[in-house]
Amino acid sequence: MYRERLVATPVPTPSARRLQEVLLAYHDFRQLKASHPLLDNTFDLAQWQAQRLKNTHSDLYADPGYHAGLEFLLTDLYAPSSMTRRDDNIDRVFPKMVKWLPDNLLDTFAGLVELNLLTQRLDLEMVDVLNRRGEAIDSLSESRYCEVVRASGRADERSKQISLMADTGRQLDRYVRNRTLGWVLSISRGPADMADLTDLHSFLHRGYSAFRAMDNVEALIDRLVARESQVLENILNHHPKPFQLPETL
Repeated sequence: MYRERLVATPVPTPSARRLQEVLLAYHDFRQLKASHPLLDNTFDLAQWQAQRLKNTHSDLYADPGYHAGLEFLLTDLYAPSSMTRRDDNIDRVFPKMVKWLPDNLLDTFAGLVELNLLTQRLDLEMVDVLNRRGEAIDSLSESRYCEVVRASGRADERSKQISLMADTGRQLDRYVRNRTLGWVLSISRGPADMADLTDLHSFLHRGYSAFRAMDNVEALIDRLVARESQVLENILNHHPKPFQLPETL
């Protein structure tokens, strides 16, 4: 919807250019995905994977110090439902973002969008593989899931997915420690509603609140990276219980 606005906006810095490029790529992908015949299957797959993540990290998910942050990661950054309105609003306000936001925050936004784009691309490819194999998404098991991950041949992209999650998580943590950001979000709710940006504002406020509530984000990210890297290695190496991890992790 707002592709021309993205293209026409001057990008004076490398961070602004990176955000522009990834928003354009994400915009084009969303148009492709919206008309894909297996679109609904991607939502089912995302829900399956979100539940898998909750099971794998059940100890962290049950920890009051981490629950809100993990819930945000699973329901907003890795969203099992459509976020079309929020994503359209990011495209719409891109010119103002470039004008008013500092470069390091633009870079953080670029990382978040890239993570979302990569995750959704991998999901769409997985449902394509499942469809070619004649397997229904509603009967997906752990063993079939691992077979499809191996069949897709995207190990490098999955490693990058983990790295992006870690990088953007650390960057977000640095921003939410700034009390000014919380004050800006609190006073901007009214103007956001008037500008029809309620979804985008709510997304930002949820992220701010979730990360502010966490005890030690760095420790959480280190454990998530170690665990998910081990899970990926297990899958690629045909481990009989790929999601069962050592207690040391």
